[in-house]
Amino acid sequence: MPSSSPILLFVKAPIKGQVKSRLAAGLGDEAALELYKTFVSDILDTIEKTANPSTIFFHPPEARDAVANWLGPERDYLPQEGHDLGLRMANAFATIFSMGSSRAVLIGSDIPDLPESILREAFRSLDDHDAVLGPARDGGYYLIGFRRDTFVPDVFRGIEWSTDRVFAETRLKLEQAKRSIHLLPEWRDVDTPEDLRELKDRNKWTPFAKSRTMKYLFATEVAEGTEQC
Repeated sequence: MPSSSPILLFVKAPIKGQVKSRLAAGLGDEAALELYKTFVSDILDTIEKTANPSTIFFHPPEARDAVANWLGPERDYLPQEGHDLGLRMANAFATIFSMGSSRAVLIGSDIPDLPESILREAFRSLDDHDAVLGPARDGGYYLIGFRRDTFVPDVFRGIEWSTDRVFAETRLKLEQAKRSIHLLPEWRDVDTPEDLRELKDRNKWTPFAKSRTMKYLFATEVAEGTEQC
C-alpha cells in the first residue's frame, strides 16, 4: 500500500539505445545508458533523504523484472499505462490516489541534482495550494503534484509534449480549472551534451559533487568529450 504522500518517479528500462537519445547522439549509447543509471540512482538517494517513499512507474509495461533487478526488489513498482506521456502521468496519479494516497508529486529521471529541499517544498506547498509545478529551463516542467481532492486529469490532455510550450500550456489548464498553483524554482533538465556540461560546471563545489553522476563524469571526462559535438 503506497504512503499517503509518495513521490512518483518515472523511469525507463535500462536498455542501451533506448534511453537519453539526445545525450546518446553526442556521447554514444553506452555512455548515455551509464549516465541514465547514475541519474536515477542519485534521484533515489535524494528521495530517501525525505520523509516520502517512492513509487517507481516504469516503461515499457513489460519491463518490471528488468527494472526491479536494476533498482532492487524491495521498492514499489507500477507500470506506466497509456499511449502517450500525458496519459501515462494522468493514469499514475489516478492509480496512486485510488490506492489511498492523499497527495503525490511526480518527477522524471533527467534531474539528477534536484535537491531534497525542493521536494520538501513541493509537499509543503500542497497544504495551501491545489497543485505544484516545477518549471524547467527548456519550457517543460520537472515536477507536478496534486492532492487527491484537487487532481485534474485534463491538464495532461492536449499538450504538445517535448516542446517549449509544455509548462505554459499546463499552467493555463490549471488556471482554467480554477486550481491555485505553487511554482517551484526553475531547474535545468539534463537532456543534451550542453546540459551535461552545465550540470558538471555548476556542481563542482556543491554536495552533489560526491554523487554517482559527478563521479562518473570526473572519472570518464565524458562531459568534456562532448565539446566538439
